[in-house]
Amino acid sequence: MKEPYLEVTFRHGQPLAAYLYLPRQQGEKSRKTAKAGQGLIIDFGESGNPIGIEITAPSNVTADDINCVLVKLGLSRISNKELAPLHAA
Repeated sequence: MKEPYLEVTFRHGQPLAAYLYLPRQQGEKSRKTAKAGQGLIIDFGESGNPIGIEITAPSNVTADDINCVLVKLGLSRISNKELAPLHAA
C-alpha cells in the first residue's frame, strides 16, 4: 500500500473507533505500539516503521492532532477532506 487511508467504525450513527492505515509492505503486521497523545496509538511494523494510527476516541481527536503525529513521524500531512469521516456523524 502506497497511500494512507482511513477506516472508521460506527455504532448507532456515531464513530466508535478509526484506523489510519499508513504506507507499508504487503502483509506487514503490528509488532509494537506507542501512545501518541489522547486517543491516538501508533502501530509499528517489523521494520520499525509506523504502519498505522489507531484512533480510539474519534470524536475527541482533530485533524491537527493526527497531522501533528504524522509530521513527528516524518510523514506527509493528510487533508481535512480525507479525515472528514471522523466527524461525519
